Amino acid sequence: MALYMSQFAYTPEAWATLAKNPQDRREAVSAACAKVGGRLVSFYYCFGEYDGVVIFEAPDDVAAAAIPVSAAAAGHLKMMKTTRLLTVEEAIDVMRRAGSIEFQGIRKS
Repeated sequence: MALYMSQFAYTPEAWATLAKNPQDRREAVSAACAKVGGRLVSFYYCFGEYDGVVIFEAPDDVAAAAIPVSAAAAGHLKMMKTTRLLTVEEAIDVMRRAGSIEFQGIRKS
């Protein structure tokens, strides 16, 4: 299965709710992943532009896209970014394939 990383930021209202009623959100994310045939790998909170990072597996890009869309639809996120991750082995395969392609650059007039 492919790996994905979703970075998310909560709304101020979501933080207010969590501050009054702390919750472990891993269960909800894990259930969403399972519904599309995927699996939660890890869940972290962080500092900076995003409040947290979720790493998950999904059987394909469409299934992977359904997870953050369902989370955004719940209304407690103000921002989300999902990135398809490549293993080192996949990246090496990309490099090998790229090395065999002659790409025509932009011609200057």
